[in-house]
Amino acid sequence: MAMLKDENMHSSLTMTIFTNRYLRLTTITVVACAIAACASKSEERTQIQDLSEAYELAQTSILRKNYAKGIQIFEAIQARYPFSDLSRQIQLELMHAYYQRGSKEQAIDAADTFMQENPIHPQVDYALYIKALAFFENDPGILERWFRRDITTRPPEDVDLAYSTLRRLVERFPNSEYAPDAEQRIIAIKNRMSTYENHVADYYLRRGAYVAAANRAKTALEEYNGSPANEESLRIMIEAYDALGMADLAADARKVMASNFP
Repeated sequence: MAMLKDENMHSSLTMTIFTNRYLRLTTITVVACAIAACASKSEERTQIQDLSEAYELAQTSILRKNYAKGIQIFEAIQARYPFSDLSRQIQLELMHAYYQRGSKEQAIDAADTFMQENPIHPQVDYALYIKALAFFENDPGILERWFRRDITTRPPEDVDLAYSTLRRLVERFPNSEYAPDAEQRIIAIKNRMSTYENHVADYYLRRGAYVAAANRAKTALEEYNGSPANEESLRIMIEAYDALGMADLAADARKVMASNFP
């Protein structure tokens, strides 16, 4: 059910993104008019028409998941008009296309470049969102689902970077259209990270490394406060402190456990 909910949410957001992208065709036409202003009237009409048709073809290719073709066209337009308002628009298109294609590093680089060059652009929130999605781990792959493998036992690759980027988005742009989804992903990451930290802490606990177990569980509790896995963090801390003879710390952990997980 959780995976289905996430897929529906992602589908809805993708449709929103593509809707916004189609609305930008008007902007592209206006920019094209400015670019072609010095040409003759017949040359201007041809240039505007060619540019608009190329832009629309690239978008259509992306919608049809022909990412190679769409990216090639967008990159060609950007190369032709590298210092125009159109170039900034193409940067936004490309970072999304890279992300859709699965070219994570290119999507992140494109987002970083856009934010560095346009720090006060009205769509910096979009660049942050795409960057976070590129870092964000997807649902378990087909092999993991077949073998019922628990991905929370694996080291979370890039999840901490997704977490920090999503928090930056929510804190800087609380009214962004991408903020609600970012907040949901932050919750999912907190649960993912705290559960993984508990796995490591429990590993130390079972091997008698009580100080390491207590410290790891304490870190999970503090950094990912509010996660359902906090109860397990407290349990590990209590057991580790008892084993170390730290009665006061164990008692404090029990009080927190009693008040939060009666």
